[in-house]
Amino acid sequence: MREVIRLAGAFLVVAGISGTIDHLAVQPFWGAILNVFNRQVIPRLGFLTGYEIYADLFVAVVGVVVLAAAWRRDEDG
Repeated sequence: MREVIRLAGAFLVVAGISGTIDHLAVQPFWGAILNVFNRQVIPRLGFLTGYEIYADLFVAVVGVVVLAAAWRRDEDG
């Protein structure tokens, strides 16, 4: 289970960074997979209009928090 949580955290970090890059310039690598949040979710949420980069960076930060929590739990157990 910890590996799944680590994988999800790593995906969130990479997806957040990739979404930020995609918003600034077109992301040519794995764009259809990594930029789902950037291309599908953000345009549908009106309150994020104008804050797309911050939303993508927030996804990356959430991924870092998930990774840190998974590693912390691994050290404790």
